Amino acid sequence: MEYFLTGGTGFIGRFLVEKLLQRGGTVHLLVREQSLDKIDRLRERLKVDDSRLQAVVGDLTSPELGIAPEMMKSLKGRIDHFFHLAALYDMGADDDAQRAANIDGTHQAVAAAAAMGAGCFHHVSSIAAAGMFKGTFREDMFEEAEHLEHPYLQTKHDAERVVRYECTIPFRIYRPGMVIGHSGTGEMDKVDGPYYFFKMIQKIRAALPQWVPTIGLEGGRLNIVPVDYVVAALDHIAHLEGEDGNCFHLVDSDPHKMGEILNIFCEAGHAPRMAMRVDSRMFGFVPPFIRQSLKNLPPVKRLTTAVLDDMGIPPSVLSFLNYPTRFDARETERVLKDTGIEVPRLADYAPVIWDYWERHLDPDLFKDRTLRGTVEGRVCVITGATSGIGLATAQKLADAGAILVIGARKPERLKEVAEQLEARGASVHAYRCDFSEMDQCDEFVRTVLDNHGHVDVLVNNAGRSIRRSLDLSFDRFHDFERTMQLNYFGSVRLIMGFAPSMLEQRRGHIVNISSIGVLTNAPRFSAYVASKSALDAFSRCAAAEWSDRNVTFTTINMPLVKTPMIAPTKIYDQVPTLTPDEAADMVAEAIIHRPKRIATRLGVFAQVLHALAPKMGEIVMNTGYRMFPDSPAAAGSRSRDKPKVSTEQVAFAAIMRGIYW
Repeated sequence: MEYFLTGGTGFIGRFLVEKLLQRGGTVHLLVREQSLDKIDRLRERLKVDDSRLQAVVGDLTSPELGIAPEMMKSLKGRIDHFFHLAALYDMGADDDAQRAANIDGTHQAVAAAAAMGAGCFHHVSSIAAAGMFKGTFREDMFEEAEHLEHPYLQTKHDAERVVRYECTIPFRIYRPGMVIGHSGTGEMDKVDGPYYFFKMIQKIRAALPQWVPTIGLEGGRLNIVPVDYVVAALDHIAHLEGEDGNCFHLVDSDPHKMGEILNIFCEAGHAPRMAMRVDSRMFGFVPPFIRQSLKNLPPVKRLTTAVLDDMGIPPSVLSFLNYPTRFDARETERVLKDTGIEVPRLADYAPVIWDYWERHLDPDLFKDRTLRGTVEGRVCVITGATSGIGLATAQKLADAGAILVIGARKPERLKEVAEQLEARGASVHAYRCDFSEMDQCDEFVRTVLDNHGHVDVLVNNAGRSIRRSLDLSFDRFHDFERTMQLNYFGSVRLIMGFAPSMLEQRRGHIVNISSIGVLTNAPRFSAYVASKSALDAFSRCAAAEWSDRNVTFTTINMPLVKTPMIAPTKIYDQVPTLTPDEAADMVAEAIIHRPKRIATRLGVFAQVLHALAPKMGEIVMNTGYRMFPDSPAAAGSRSRDKPKVSTEQVAFAAIMRGIYW
């Protein structure tokens, strides 16, 4: 038996070719000349030679598929089954591309099959041919299709019309549901259908523990089937006698609602389940023209577009959330009875579908998430780069090939660090600057822009911390002025200086080294925390203005780090701290992924506690305040004796790892 396939190297086609070869026949595949390597890969995959799997050079939209006359002559009278699978399955494709592939391609496939004198033409259509029919669509229905405004729906319907009214040889039509990966292996070739929502599920998983219930959407019933079921049913039905002229729905007779599908994949991806699902149809009482007017409001359109872009969901997919059609499959059930070919339940194979997507199809897999890939050849400015977090960050960026611009107060130390970084092979430009002086900040900005033209990454790391209780600060207002001058005004001055060039080139990222104290409301750090909180607030406001111009902010609520800044507080020698290198890893993560915020889980928990139970959070922090005294230096003493640390203090600090006391 001999077979001819269009789309044989595609997703469904590859599995069907394997089935047909198992029957012992010869398979001919239409392929463009520039894609002959796909046939070679398929032969290797299926472990067959060119005597069993033969390439036929042509083109889907050319007359009679563009098959050379000699080849057409050799195929005439030999083809028992002609399978037409080639089509454009892309909800976001333009109208012309859809028509060329789906309608024109079917015209030429029908003509080629007739020219070959094929025994039967098997057209793989889609449930999309029914449009948005309200109710149950039977296998013997066609003209009853409704609401075909979307080009994908219209072209699938019109392609099926070509077969029904133009095909001169026996034909059979198959309408698969939304075809997803193999139920045994999860294999899939692209993101489509329910896969569009996987990135959203992944983001929810990253943000919330699995046990947290969430609110989601409910919608219509989406008919999902795995590719192995479709191919098994297609292969079996194609070889039955007496079924010419019939149409078969290769669908799930008991499909899930959209919310149920999302929950099934939430469970498969270990994400929180949507405990409450809001059915969008509840807003059906709102007149359609009002709903459309609201959708077309510029702020609504912008917000919708931004969210969909972030999730990788084509806007056209939203029109299918309330999919109204059910599909009767009695003819398919009749011919598959007692064959063992049936649709597996989605919950049974969803884990392998998710696993394959996350390992092979997740769009983030194809992004360069290395530090080198992010900063190589880019101008990166680091303030306070001669010690602690700044120095460790500079070393990482130097090793990653960044063009480093470093600034600090002490020229001797600045020169020493620049030489060390250059010895690592870095391109380093060092400029002296006291970032608490606004004139020097302005001069620093002018020099950097004159020499480099722009800045890609700004790391506001230079800072001053003061650990002193308010009881000892009533006559030290200058503590608040000093911290605000450097930590807030200095950083804002740099942001305002570099932002115009970032906005002009529509690219820039600002990383602010903030403090876990902002989340915990750390006692004894009122001056420091206030200055960092001010910078956080400024950055949130600026981010809201520049969100659509690709200038982004990341705030790092840094826990306690073993740096010269905390050296005067000797009690910190006895409590757990991060190393500067560990802190620099957090900065690298900020530069690569550009999140809004990076914080430890303890810091986030403290913020949530202060939001939900502020008095309880206050009591916890007061307990730590009473347990850890002011340092001798804060009290005005010059004693260098190390304070004695009790086991109670060590235990408390270990539990509250990274929090300032």
